Amino acid sequence: MAEASLLAEVTALLVDDDAAWGREHPGDGARRQPVHTCYVPADRAGAGTPREWGEQALAVLATHVPDAEALAALTGSTEEEAAAVLPRVRAKLASQPVEDLRVDFEDGYGLRPDETEDRDAEAAGRTLAAWCEDTGAPFVAGVRVKGLQPETRARGLRTLDLLVTAAVAAGGLPDRFVVTWPKITSVAQVRAAVLVAGRLEQAHDLTDGAVRLELQVEMPQAVLAADGTATVAACVQAGAGRVEGLHYGTYDFSAAMGVGPLDQALDHPLADHAKAVMQLAAAQTGVRVSDGSTNVLPVGTDADVRSALALHARLVTRAQARALRQGWDLHPGQLVTRHAATFLALRAELDAGAARLRAYAARSAAAAPQVLDEPATAQALAAAVMRGVDCGAVDLAEAVERTGCPPEQLLAYARRTIR
Repeated sequence: MAEASLLAEVTALLVDDDAAWGREHPGDGARRQPVHTCYVPADRAGAGTPREWGEQALAVLATHVPDAEALAALTGSTEEEAAAVLPRVRAKLASQPVEDLRVDFEDGYGLRPDETEDRDAEAAGRTLAAWCEDTGAPFVAGVRVKGLQPETRARGLRTLDLLVTAAVAAGGLPDRFVVTWPKITSVAQVRAAVLVAGRLEQAHDLTDGAVRLELQVEMPQAVLAADGTATVAACVQAGAGRVEGLHYGTYDFSAAMGVGPLDQALDHPLADHAKAVMQLAAAQTGVRVSDGSTNVLPVGTDADVRSALALHARLVTRAQARALRQGWDLHPGQLVTRHAATFLALRAELDAGAARLRAYAARSAAAAPQVLDEPATAQALAAAVMRGVDCGAVDLAEAVERTGCPPEQLLAYARRTIR
C-alpha cells in the first residue's frame, strides 16, 4: 500500500465533506456571550433605561437582599460563597447591569395605531444610536419586531426600516446590533430575514454582517418539522452566518404544546426537550442558545419579592448546569439573581477547575490526582474561567494566579477547535 497515493485518494474522497464541515461548523468564535437579554417595551425604552434598571435592581438588592445571609437563602449557596459574590453583584449593577437589551415591538408592546408605532420606532432608533456612545450601555443591543407571519409581516418590516433609518441618521447602529424575529416556524422565514438584513445594509451603506439575526423558537414546528427533521438545525444553516442566537420562548411554546397555565415553566420536560434540540442544532456553529423567561416577577410584599427571586435564582442555576449560559430578564429585580446566580455558578467552576487546569498545563497529576483531563475538558474548564472574567464573576489576575495559565493560554484552551 503506497502511503502517498492512499492519502491522496482519501483526501479526494473527503474534500467535499471537509469543506462542508468548515462551512457549517465554524466553531464558537471569540465573541462574548451575554448572560441575559432584557426585553423592554418600545414605549418605555430610552437612552437611560440600562442605568435605570441598574438603579432599580440596586434598590431591590438593598431592600430585600441586604446581606450575604439573605443572598445565601435565596440562592441555596453557603453564606461564605454569597459573601464573595455580593460586592461583585453590587459593582455589576452599578457599572453594566444590562449586557444585552431588546427594544420590544412584539408581545411586550402589543398592537398600537400605525402612527404610534412609527413614532416609537424612530425614537427607538435614536435610543440605539445613543447607546453607541455610552460606556455603560449593553454590549449587545437591538430590536424585536413583529414576526414574518402574513398578518404581522408588513408592520414588522416597516418598524425595522424606520428604526434603522433613524439610528443611522442619529449616528449609527451598535457594533453588535441584533434583530430578533419571533415565532419562527420555517427555513423560508429565516431566508426572508437574511434577505431583509442584506437589503437594510445596502440601503444604508452598512458593512456586510452589520445586521445580525436572532431566531425565537416559540412554536413546536421550529423544533420538529412535518417530515420528522429538526427544523431548527436547517434554520441555523439557512442564516448564512448572520444568526447570533436561538432563543427559547417559554409561554408561546408551552401554550402551543397544550401545557396548562399552572405547568408552563422553563423546567417543564417539553421545554427541556426543545432546548436540548436547539443546543444540538447550534453546537459548534457559533450560534448561542438562550433560555427563556419566567413571568413570576419580584414585586409585591417582601415575601413575594423574595419568593420570586428565589425561583429566578433556581432557574438560572439550573440553566447554567445545562449549558444554557443566557436567559431572558423581564424586570429590573431579576438582574439581582441573574448576576448573583451566574457569579456563584462561575466561581464554583473556578474553584473546581483551577487546580485541574494548572495540572493540565503542567502535564502533571500532582495538583489534581483524582482527575485525568484531556484537551476537551481543558477547553471546558478554560471556557468557564473566561466566561467568569467576561461578566465580572472573576478577576483576570485571580484567574491567572489560580490556574497558573497566562491569559493567552486560557484563551487558546477555550477556543480549541473540535472535530
